[in-house]
Parts: sequence; structure tokens; C-alpha cells
Amino acid sequence: MELPQMPELMGLSLLLGLLALMATAAVARGWLRAEEETGRPVGQKANGLPPDKSLKSKKQKQRIRKEKPQQHNFTHRLLAAALKITAHEQLAVNSHNGNISCMDFSSNGKYLATCADDRTIRIWSTKDFLQREHRSMRANVELDHAILVRFSPDCRAFIVWLANGDTLRVFKMTKREDGGYTFTATPEDFPKKHKASIVNIGIADTGKFIMTASSDTTILIWNLKGQVLSTINTNQMNNTYAAISPCSRFVASCGFTPDVKVWEVCFGKKGDFQEVVRAFELKGHSAAVHFFAFSNDSRRMASVSKDGTWKLWDTDVEYKKQQDPYLLRTGRFQEASTMPCRLALSPDSQVLALACGTSIHLYSTRRGEEEERFEQVHGECITDLSFDITGRFLASCGDRAVRLFHNAPGHRAVVEEMQGLLKRASNESTRQRLQQQLTQAQEALKSLGALKK
Repeated sequence: MELPQMPELMGLSLLLGLLALMATAAVARGWLRAEEETGRPVGQKANGLPPDKSLKSKKQKQRIRKEKPQQHNFTHRLLAAALKITAHEQLAVNSHNGNISCMDFSSNGKYLATCADDRTIRIWSTKDFLQREHRSMRANVELDHAILVRFSPDCRAFIVWLANGDTLRVFKMTKREDGGYTFTATPEDFPKKHKASIVNIGIADTGKFIMTASSDTTILIWNLKGQVLSTINTNQMNNTYAAISPCSRFVASCGFTPDVKVWEVCFGKKGDFQEVVRAFELKGHSAAVHFFAFSNDSRRMASVSKDGTWKLWDTDVEYKKQQDPYLLRTGRFQEASTMPCRLALSPDSQVLALACGTSIHLYSTRRGEEEERFEQVHGECITDLSFDITGRFLASCGDRAVRLFHNAPGHRAVVEEMQGLLKRASNESTRQRLQQQLTQAQEALKSLGALKK
């Protein structure tokens, strides 16, 4: 057998050895460079412990985990509070990331209900509004989410409109020994009747009927058992809004036509339903009406139209004698001519709030002038706007928070009214009472930094 020549074998060995040395040197230089940059040996954590084998998988999970949207920040001297759940509550309920679509104050003034697209309804205590923390109770909506919510008159239940189910669901509120509530959905939802998207729901303060209105021309009047009592065709091409009056006598709607139509829902002396009849109309706008609202006593109504105006009406009329509502005031609101807007009327009808996009404008109905403006209140378009039953606060929602404002224009209206009454008062006891109310309103404005000189 012939062996290979020695010089060739040695040359091959030297070549392989040189390549191995070069590779080792390159790796060593990389380690040294990494140690210089981090200040610790490669493969060792900052605490000196061996590297965590699960570090890679944790980083992968962090990349996959969806980032939570940033909460919109807003500040103003008249901002009383922002209702948001605390960080502790977020951990307990796996966070509350849904945008709030609707809210409703209870008739006893104790609670505010909000619904969001995270399948929850929250009940907030109004006595906590000016506290540092705001407590809330949560009701879950199974396999759906609510887009509208309304309290029952006795505050022992609330109804919601289901986004996917397209129907009403009733939740009963049962008080626990610890002061909290248990929320239980009734076994069956209302039957599906509407053929178009819903624009509003409501419960009469008398507890006699429920109203639902859709975006076609349909309004349905239901009894509390889920049976349809009457169907109203508004003949307005489409409905943009509908509501029940606080006195529970009327149902009104607005839409494509330049008027607001009002019907009376009639019941017999024994409480049995009889009929729905046309009552009166608010005529005076020259374009479609976006929204309207009633005062707390139903004697005033306000409307806002695409014609760029808002109007205040006296609706305390004998419509059965063909008496029409009186136009009390017209104001300019140019933003309404370019985009939809919402409206809220204070309980005493002294202040009108208009929301367009993410901004809110407050007007004095006595003088027709804009008194306050809040811009970029929410991170998204405002979805609901409402005064509380006392008129002290104006609430708005549009993202993941409810923002509450002090009603400074309401206090100013009291000042103007009391000053006028004092000039005409002849009785000393009356003057003292008026002076006391005047002083209270002035002190409230002073504390808010809103007292006009």
C-alpha cells in the first residue's frame, strides 16, 4: 500500500489549523465587544444570574400583545370630573377599553348608567362625582354589547339595545346587603321588530310604555311585557332622533324634514292603552332637524337644524284647540350646517348645550349668546350629551370616559333672574329669599372662577 507524501499532509493540516484559529479569534472579538458595551459577560443577566430560558418567548408575547389605546387628556377650569375606572379595576376586570356610546341619569338622581362596546354597562354613583375616586358597578352583556341604555322610573331596572341582537334586553337591579347591586337579565329579550338601525329608546316616567325608534320612519310603542301597542310612521323620509317627553304624554321625532313632529300616547283612566294621536309640530327651520330636547317640565323644547340655527319653543299649548307652539328664541350655530350635532337642554331650560364633533358649546336661552366653549373634549366624536336632573352638571361621552362640567351658565342665569325679581319684589320676606338665592349663585360662580365682572 502506498502512503501519501508527508509535505502534502503537513500543508493540509496547517491550512485547517489556520482557519480554526481565525474563526476562534473572530468569535472572541465579538464577545469582548459585547462585554464592553454592556459591562457584563455575554450570556449573563444584569443581576449576575444565568440567562432566562423563557426570555425569548416573553419577548415574542410582548410583540404579539396588542397595545392599549392612549386615553385622551382634557383640562378646563369648568371640568368637574372625568369618570374612568381605576387601574386596580382594570386589572380586576381585564381592562375597560370600550368606547362609551350612551349614558342615562336615573330619575332619583343617584346614578348614572353608561354602556360601552366592551360588553359592559356601568352604574356610577353621582355622590362621588366631586370625589377623587369614582366608584362604579358593572353589569355584563353576554355574547353582545349595548349601544343604548335607559333606567326604569323606579330605578330598579334598566333596558339596553343590543348591537348584534337588534332588540331590547331588560336587566333587573337587586340590592345586596353590602349596599351593592346584582344585575340579572330577564330570560327573554323583546322580539325583533325593527328593519333598520335604531336611533333611540326610552321608558315613560309613568312606567306605562317603552319607545323604540329606527332610522327609517318607524317608532314602536311597547308595553313592559314586550308587546307592540302601536306603530308610528313619521313620514319624515328618515328618523335622526326620537324621544319621550319627561311628562310621559308625548313622543316626538325629527329627521329629513324641517320640522319636529309630536304625538300624544293616550291611556284610559284605568291605565289601559287607547291610541296615539298627532299633537303638534315645531315648524320654522328651513332644513333637516338634527336633534331636539325637552325641558324637565315638558313646557319647553329646543331644536337644532342643518340650516345653522337652534330654536327654543314654548310647547305649553292647548293643541286640541289647534294652538301652535310659540317660538321664543333663535340662535346661530353655523357648525350644524356642515355636520350632525347633538343637543341638551337644562332642566329649567335656561341653558342650551350643543355638541358637534369633539366640541361643546353652551348658550344662554335668555339672551341667545354663546357663554362657554369646550374644544377637543373627547378623543372621538361626542356620542351623548345630557344635564343631570339638578342642572348642576353637564355630562358628555365619546371615548372611554365621561366628562362632567360645572354648569356655570346656569348659575349666571339664576343671577340674572334673581336680580330682575329683586327689582320688582315688594315683600321683605320675598326679597330676603331672592337675595339668598342670588348670593348662593354668585358664590358658586366665584368658586369656579366664572364670575363675570
